[in-house]
Amino acid sequence: MLATLGACGALGGDEAPKASGGDGALEKPKIKVALLPVVDLAPLRLAQEGGYFKAEGLEVEAVDAPSGQASMTKMIGGEVDIAFSTYMPFFIAKSKGAADIRLVADAVSASPKSNAVVTTPNSSVKTINDLAGKKIAITDKNTASHLLTVSVMKDHGVDTSKVQWVPMALPNIANALGSGQVDAGYLPEPFLTQASKVVGATPVVDIATGATQDFPLAGFGALGSFVDKNPKTLAAFQRALTKAVRDSADRSKIEPLIVKYAKVDAETASLLTLPTFGSTLDARRLQRVPDLLLQTGVLTAKLDAAPMLAPQAG
Repeated sequence: MLATLGACGALGGDEAPKASGGDGALEKPKIKVALLPVVDLAPLRLAQEGGYFKAEGLEVEAVDAPSGQASMTKMIGGEVDIAFSTYMPFFIAKSKGAADIRLVADAVSASPKSNAVVTTPNSSVKTINDLAGKKIAITDKNTASHLLTVSVMKDHGVDTSKVQWVPMALPNIANALGSGQVDAGYLPEPFLTQASKVVGATPVVDIATGATQDFPLAGFGALGSFVDKNPKTLAAFQRALTKAVRDSADRSKIEPLIVKYAKVDAETASLLTLPTFGSTLDARRLQRVPDLLLQTGVLTAKLDAAPMLAPQAG
């Protein structure tokens, strides 16, 4: 499929997008971006393979990372210019003074049925009230999977103090559920649909409800020094991503990319529920992330999101 699409030039058979808004040579025409094999990055992959970055005079080299934390670590260490991650590691690092983190572009928000706490038919967990005191698989403590689950449980008046949080890689959670190693697990797409097919996983609660409805999940960050030195480069990155997000409304353009980069089969790609893709950052919306970190005790003092936002391309 991808070979066929590639032969047409831009994905979908259209001509590559024309550059717009450029104002001269970019400071850094080739940048490195740390990425994960997730559905969230479908628009960026579209921008890469569809010529959106190229139309802006920008070459984006993808550097694989196993997690958002690892992605951010590569960025702080100078291995990459921009890092993709859930927002929580960015805010935690900023609060600890680990680096001058700037948020440069949005990626996804939680859409209904795209992130859920799931169980299996033979689990003792039947409703969200049954999660109290159970073993729940998450990617790690103080991550989106952990804290969004805590938030939703608290919304429903469920005690979280005795939950046994079991950190593990997302691809391993379905098997852990099937073998009874855990009672429930937090899964985003495409792992949600895969777990349904493999072990009959069913949702206990949709994460995109209550206090976490439309919650900002992930985006792109960079160091303040990169943002300050490369305004034209950053604007080109943002413009290309914005166009790709717009065109991602056409599933036929991104499902082949989900198959290729998120490592799922075509049937799963056609069935999964997509998150809400975005590109432009909004300070008030993003403030929900550090506020949740404060409410759950991860941060000990209020952190203002607005100063962390890089300038947004018009």
